[in-house]
Amino acid sequence: MSLKGYESSYYVDSANNKNDYPELKGEISADVCVIGAGFTGLSAALHLTEKGYSVALLEAERVGWGASGRNGGQVCQGHNMGHEDLIAKVGRQAADALWDMSLESVDLVKDLIHKHNIQCDLKQGVLHVAAKPGHCEEMKKTVAYKQEVLDYGAIRYVERDEVANMLGTERYHAGEYWTQAVHLHPLNYALGLAAAAEKAGVQIFESSRVTNYRAGSDAQVETTHGVVNAKYIMLACNGYLGKLEPRIAGKIMPINNFILATEPLSESLCRRINRDDVAVADSKFVINYFKLSGDNRLLWGGGENYSTKFPSDIGTFVRQYMLEFYPELKDLRIDYGWGGTLAITLNRMPYFDRVEDNLFVAQGYSGHGVALATLGGKLMADAISGSAEKFDTFAKVPAPSFPGGTLLRWPGLVAGMLYYSMRDRFF
Repeated sequence: MSLKGYESSYYVDSANNKNDYPELKGEISADVCVIGAGFTGLSAALHLTEKGYSVALLEAERVGWGASGRNGGQVCQGHNMGHEDLIAKVGRQAADALWDMSLESVDLVKDLIHKHNIQCDLKQGVLHVAAKPGHCEEMKKTVAYKQEVLDYGAIRYVERDEVANMLGTERYHAGEYWTQAVHLHPLNYALGLAAAAEKAGVQIFESSRVTNYRAGSDAQVETTHGVVNAKYIMLACNGYLGKLEPRIAGKIMPINNFILATEPLSESLCRRINRDDVAVADSKFVINYFKLSGDNRLLWGGGENYSTKFPSDIGTFVRQYMLEFYPELKDLRIDYGWGGTLAITLNRMPYFDRVEDNLFVAQGYSGHGVALATLGGKLMADAISGSAEKFDTFAKVPAPSFPGGTLLRWPGLVAGMLYYSMRDRFF
């Protein structure tokens, strides 16, 4: 099934039936106007409506059109910044709270899926693997830290032989297995959240690009053909923020990541390359990640670029990364190749902020978007309803802007990414 208005991908062609939502035309009023119908905006709208607020949700394209409907579908605990580094930044109490919220974010995704009966190929287990021998010792230490200091038992260190048995390759050197993490079909998860939000009473508008807004006592959001008068505004645009809000644009960097989907594999080949049907991500700076789809395709993510254009043949571009680890898959047919734009922050921690008294933002998930964006939406809803403690804990994490702001951040990022890409290849 192909959905009109979406970029081509395996996720689009395997999407569940969805509603078409109207374009906003004319003037309406709502307690809260949420801009962006990805995981953040959908979660915020759903939780706000359940708290009794009226919500208008505006999407420039289609529900889940951006990174929320195009990503690798991994839902894992933890943050990109290590716990000890977080302690140095925000203190032990806040660091512990951030760790606990990372656990909460995964549980929240599971709970929403079960509560709203969202059919999204939900599967158990995420395995992070060491792409180089030198990565093993650090991985072993981080697992021990989580077990002993954070008292977290749902992770274990996996020796090289077991990784080889799990993944059918000798090219990985160790792993950390998150047994309570999950993976899913991200677009179907987004579509399920939208259906639940609409059922709860959210007014969802697609093809309704926001052109301007103002916060303050007479807050108003303008689209191409409509206006929303609201008490609160939430920015949930992430990598597609563009020039909408210059005050926060320099906190994030949009980058492009790419995925392929092979033809369906035989059951025996599936079990050989992914014995336990887990999602996998490696330890390279520009990571490779892969999983099996609900219909036994290999979904492989690899490679990035930092321009406004995608490779002309994404399947071929990503295939080289797959064959580096599984050269025996060279004869597999590549049925799909697609890309998407995500937002990273300088410290790779999400950026939450209250820009004005009634203007909230959550963005910059840096690859942890399924879980943390879902939580980010909920925390913005909680903050509006008077329970801002958790949102404020995230907001207190230092959020440096990219050097040079939006104008000059690209050259610096490209130079840095190229340096780390070279390290991936040679060190």
